[in-house]
Amino acid sequence: MSDQVTLEIDGHAVTVPKGTNVLEAAKLVGIDITYFCYHPGLSSPAVCRQCLVEVSGNPKLVPSCYTPVAEGMKVAVASEKATTARRQMLEFTLVNHPIDCPICDKAGECTLQKHYHEANTLPSRVDENKVHKGKRIDLGPTIVLDQERCILCTRCIRVCDEVAGVHQLEMAHRGDREVLTTAPGHLLDNPYSLNTVDVCPVGALTAKDFRFAMRAWELFSTPTICNGCATGCNIELQHQESRAYRIVPRHHAEVNRYWMCDEGRMTYKALHQGRAATPVVDGMPASWEQALATAAEQLEAARDRGPDGVGVVFSATHSNEDNWALARLARDHLRVGRVYVAGRAAAPERADKILRDADVNANSVGARAIAGAGGAVGGLAELEADLASGKLRALLVLGADVPLSPAALERARSLDALVVIATREQDLATVAKVVLPAADWAEVHGTITNRQGRTQRLRAAFPPVGQALPAWEIVIKLGRKLGAMLDYPYPRALFLELTEKVPSLATGEWGKESPLVQLRFAGSRG
Repeated sequence: MSDQVTLEIDGHAVTVPKGTNVLEAAKLVGIDITYFCYHPGLSSPAVCRQCLVEVSGNPKLVPSCYTPVAEGMKVAVASEKATTARRQMLEFTLVNHPIDCPICDKAGECTLQKHYHEANTLPSRVDENKVHKGKRIDLGPTIVLDQERCILCTRCIRVCDEVAGVHQLEMAHRGDREVLTTAPGHLLDNPYSLNTVDVCPVGALTAKDFRFAMRAWELFSTPTICNGCATGCNIELQHQESRAYRIVPRHHAEVNRYWMCDEGRMTYKALHQGRAATPVVDGMPASWEQALATAAEQLEAARDRGPDGVGVVFSATHSNEDNWALARLARDHLRVGRVYVAGRAAAPERADKILRDADVNANSVGARAIAGAGGAVGGLAELEADLASGKLRALLVLGADVPLSPAALERARSLDALVVIATREQDLATVAKVVLPAADWAEVHGTITNRQGRTQRLRAAFPPVGQALPAWEIVIKLGRKLGAMLDYPYPRALFLELTEKVPSLATGEWGKESPLVQLRFAGSRG
């Protein structure tokens, strides 16, 4: 028995897998059916009736989001009967909807707005007062609700039930007085609550963090990867004038589907906080030339006294390319004796079986694969022990996240050479003799490898702050001062080499470049 079904939609033959609904089948032949309640990542309740179509032999119109395809089925989407019904349902949805688009955060990416302009555009026939409901209702730590804008599609309820696994939203009352709400005394506070804002087709649910911050159509969107933990959710970083304003999930069936956690969405804020923006030598700002020369001189002197006392710290928060450039310099030219991988401390309390991982480093898998390609690798505990024993004379560190104890930081301060390539002035960067400012994850092109071993592409959204440079470029400049002629004109050259040399990363793909797109030209995300 075949697993494929062939049907006809507005005269177009299409073959799809059994179980596909009519709405998704129509998309394959370029026919867009309007809908509100349907979402490809959620169950289909068919409550909005905005996707009604005619099916031959069926006396009534059927909701295309709920109706599975059948062999030989004939579907009419553009018939007068179906078109009139959808137009009437759209008008019915708008009867009590407030026309406050000029102040609504969803303006520009609102599905109701989109459908009206594409499928109706008729003036309102309502000459009576609309039904008024609650405004600016605080649902919890992340969300504000406007009940007047809600069109009762239940998408948000299903996100809580089916994605977060907690029932925190419900409909109350009936008819035109029906409203979205929480149970008395309860909050919408699950770790995936902001997904309700994404799926809301109108401006009923708005994020406190983004509320009135920026008009959506003014933002530029860059596809990249969340750096909040080892899951590696695919995201859009939305920004304007070198400032990030929000992160939203991007669909990837094998990694995060359509979702991401609230904590990951907030990682954009650190991009503009506490950044290392200029080279530092002995606590004072310096030029790049002076900083690189001082770093090279100190590292070279330490190496000449014996490589076993020189250590290098790879970073679980930096890209594969940054780590590979460091590996080449450390092994081939500094001949270091001790290798470590560092990153943010694990957070087991945040782990769940959905998306949140206890490892809050985006590239632990990639960093360990690269660092371990040359032999034994230590972690923070081994680094602390070696500092305490006095075995280390010098350290070359990649990354700001090296959370050592105060005692270990004091011992690091007394090393002959401590050179830190860092995005922020924290941890070892606060006691380093030389700090070289590095670009953060949203400012670089490169790759990271998630907990599944899947290598995914980072893309630069805007230039680095101040005088910061991509870490791989800093390593190459430092290498030249040490006499190492590392020849990598761009990060993809590093990527191609590391996929040849590191077996566990061999399946990685660089992927296509993505043009910078302003949302006003990208269509609705609704």
